[in-house]
Amino acid sequence: MSLLLTSDNPHLSEPTMGTEITRFGADDSLPEAVREYVREAVSENTRRAYRSDLEHFADWGGAIPATPETVAAYLSDHAAVLSVATLKRRLAAISVAHEARGRPSPTSTKLVQATLRGIQRTHGAPQRQAKPLLVEDLLRIMALLGNRPKDIRDKALLLIGFAGVFRRSELIAVNCNDIEIVHQGMIITIRRSKTDQTGQGRRIGIPMARGRYCPVHAYECWIDVAETDTGPIFRSVTRHGQVTADRLSTRSVSDIIKERVKAIGLDAKYYSGHSLRAGLATSAAIAGVSTLAIRQQTGHRSDATLARYVRSGELFINNAAGALL
Repeated sequence: MSLLLTSDNPHLSEPTMGTEITRFGADDSLPEAVREYVREAVSENTRRAYRSDLEHFADWGGAIPATPETVAAYLSDHAAVLSVATLKRRLAAISVAHEARGRPSPTSTKLVQATLRGIQRTHGAPQRQAKPLLVEDLLRIMALLGNRPKDIRDKALLLIGFAGVFRRSELIAVNCNDIEIVHQGMIITIRRSKTDQTGQGRRIGIPMARGRYCPVHAYECWIDVAETDTGPIFRSVTRHGQVTADRLSTRSVSDIIKERVKAIGLDAKYYSGHSLRAGLATSAAIAGVSTLAIRQQTGHRSDATLARYVRSGELFINNAAGALL
């Protein structure tokens, strides 16, 4: 049985996920340490997502191996209820499951690909992205925050998340020993991230702010309130204002952002944990910061991956209509 994915569904009880190396992980003759390293070749989030996708396929009536006709029928039955992005992810899981068994994947056949293209033309719609939390809105939120422990924590979380352009998973993973205070501000070491599964790490500089709201000062205030110099930075706070030892979850970050944008009159449904990251990139583009400087802070490897933020921020810069009206 695969180390990477198992299921109670009889159609998925054999190894159902991974590349060629995954099948080695299913070999019980290998030392436990080797099998554990093979397991870690794929992130837990990826394993969980593929497991869910394959179970959905099996519950519908699919099985591994599957024929192109079966996969095409599966896509057709869910074309009107699942997004194209979700269907593509389901196809990826089905493809990987076939690779794990050494079977050719039906997902790359002309029938399946033509079915997917037809669904895209019929049901496709632009993927809704979280709205960026722009710097002016962030400052409006800061002005409303008080001196309760939760307010002090949220001030630090929002300012650091914005200035460091963090993904929410990166933000909640930061520990006290990942932060170094220097003359210019603070340096935060990200040990592992979505784009750094091997843990090479990345150091992000957050400078002292010239304005009223400084992420470095906010961090120092929060640490004083939390009374800790070890473990996670961002922790849960009880309704009675007690700081716990529990690390915030990624869901908590989204909830905090939604709560705070709602307080300044914005529609919370358009904002998420990604709004901080998008907010800095978009605000910097509006301010005329170069894409190179933005990428140095965000960690994007190319302008192409940064483009959706920059283009949004530049819609009204040198706008032809603006020069005439």
